[in-house]
Amino acid sequence: MIEPKQIEKIVAEKLAADSSFIVELTVSAANDIRLVVDHQEGLGIDYCEELSRLIEANLDREQNDFSLEVSTAGIGCELRVLGQFLKNIGREVEVTMPNGAWQRGQLIAADADGFTIETTTRERQPDSKKRVTVVQQHTYKHTEIKQVKDIITFK
Repeated sequence: MIEPKQIEKIVAEKLAADSSFIVELTVSAANDIRLVVDHQEGLGIDYCEELSRLIEANLDREQNDFSLEVSTAGIGCELRVLGQFLKNIGREVEVTMPNGAWQRGQLIAADADGFTIETTTRERQPDSKKRVTVVQQHTYKHTEIKQVKDIITFK
């Protein structure tokens, strides 16, 4: 059986040289390999093809038959690793809590422990019909949320 560490070792040098990173790597019991990669400025299909060829050149199909899928993290996909959070700073995200509650805001900071979003709401002032804009920052630990997705907006 092919181990994920074996695939990581094969692609590590290329990913490091290109400042790319692994978002997800799975290898099933049937040796179905799925590698999802990303970069601060995005990646094209040519890069996925290069990684695919690199992996295939370093694995022996006679020893372990396998299937291989190499792709990039697409728009609207779940943010899973720090590199994705850093890439999406300044963009709108939707944070879903384990209880199903959610919140949308602009991602303004991220580190290995968590991230911060900024929300803007219009609220009534007490004793007045006027509404004021209220900006709040919400900080979350990665362990206390269910998922975070970037939101596509057309302006």
